[in-house]
Amino acid sequence: MDFNSTVKGSLLEGFYPEGWDFEKIDACCSHLPEEIVERQDFWHKDFAPVECADVKEFDVRMGHEIANEIRKANAEKRRIAFILPVGPMGMYKWAVYFLKEWNESCENVWCFNMDEWADAEGNTITGEASFQSAMEQAFYNPLGELTVPKDHRNFAWKDNLPTYPEKIAKLKKDGAKLVLVYGIGRMCHIAFWEPMIGAEFSSDEEWRKQPYRIGVKLHPLTIEQNAITSFKSRTTLVPCRANTIGPKLMFSADYAIGGADGALSRGMQWQGMSLWMTLRYGPTRFVTSSYIPTLPGKLFYLKELAGPLIPEAN
Repeated sequence: MDFNSTVKGSLLEGFYPEGWDFEKIDACCSHLPEEIVERQDFWHKDFAPVECADVKEFDVRMGHEIANEIRKANAEKRRIAFILPVGPMGMYKWAVYFLKEWNESCENVWCFNMDEWADAEGNTITGEASFQSAMEQAFYNPLGELTVPKDHRNFAWKDNLPTYPEKIAKLKKDGAKLVLVYGIGRMCHIAFWEPMIGAEFSSDEEWRKQPYRIGVKLHPLTIEQNAITSFKSRTTLVPCRANTIGPKLMFSADYAIGGADGALSRGMQWQGMSLWMTLRYGPTRFVTSSYIPTLPGKLFYLKELAGPLIPEAN
C-alpha cells in the first residue's frame, strides 16, 4: 500500500503538477545512497554533485565556490554577474569571509536576486522578511568597503525584474560570466518557477524562452516548505505569490552553484526526493530543477539527503 495505490479518489488526486510521473519519481528515489553520483547521459560533462558531511561543511564549500568565482574574475580583469537566491543562506557568511581574507573587491560584480515575495500585482514585501533585507544583512553589508556597488544590485521588484534580460544580455555581451546560485524547492522549483507552469506550454523549447513572471502563484507545498524553513511553522506569514526569474535567464548561466541542505532533526528531511528527481528524472518543463544537470557546475548536497529514502524504526 503506497501513494500510487491509494491516490485515486483521494484529496491529492490532481494536487500535484501535470506531468509528474509518480512511478518514475519512486524509481528515482529507490537507489542506494552511493549511486547518487553516478553520471547520467543527460548531465553536462562539467556538472557534478558534491557530497557534504554536514551543514558546516556545506556552508563553507558553497561560500568558497562563490568567492572563488569572484577572485578568478578579478584575476582575469573581467566582469561577473550572479543570479542569487535567499536560501541556502549560510554560504554568504563564508563568501564574505573568503573575500575579506583575500581582500577581493566586488566592484566588478553584478547581482540579480532571483525572486521576491509579492501579491497578484507584483507589489513586493518590505522590511525584515524581504529578500532584499536578507541579502543586505547576510552579504552586502558585512563586506564593508569590498561590497557590491549599490547600482550593481538588482532585486525582483515589479518595475525592475523586467529589466533583467536586457541588463544580463549586455553584461554577457561585454564579456561577463553569468553564474547561477540556487537551491532546490520541495516542488523542484528553481527560484519560484513552479512546475505547474510547464502545463501552460506545448513544448520545452517554448517554456525555456520565458524570462520572468510577475505575481506567480505558488504551490501549496512551496508555501508549507517556507513556513517550515523560514517562518518557524507560521503559515499565516507566508505570501502566496512571488516575482521570479524564468528558464530563459536561469538556464543561460555559464556556470551554476547549487545547494541542497534540507535536513531536519531526528533524522527527518524534506529535500531528498527533490534532489533525486533533479539528478535522475531527466530534463522536462514539468520538473524545473531537472534542467540543472544540463549546466556546468557543482551541486553541493548533505550526505543524508541521498538516503536511503525509506522510513526508519524509532
